[in-house]
Amino acid sequence: NMERIMKAQALRDSSQSNYMTSKKTMEINPTNSIITALREKADADQSDKTVKDLIWLLYDTSLLTSGFSLDEPATFASRIHRLVKLGLSIDDDDIDNDDDDMDELPALDDDDEEESAMEQVD
Repeated sequence: NMERIMKAQALRDSSQSNYMTSKKTMEINPTNSIITALREKADADQSDKTVKDLIWLLYDTSLLTSGFSLDEPATFASRIHRLVKLGLSIDDDDIDNDDDDMDELPALDDDDEEESAMEQVD
């Protein structure tokens, strides 16, 4: 908690930030069903990117639930998006087809001539 307070300080000294960061320790229950399944998948294929993403997601979510902040939230979000796509069986090729759907949308009406309610107040 003190780490977050020190990061939020406007006039903080960056040299002291190294002293204020806490060492993070993650304890893993080896008998947990998630951990055993991940271990089996990792042993089967060391280069599986999905397993690596799942392991990093476990670590990042444990940081979040413990009250720490993420160093790279964009990377965390991209991992979440990849796994959602995987869960929904969406290929990256399907993303290109979404632009075709946008062509079918009707054009927006031009209401430039009428003033909005906020402009009428002025």
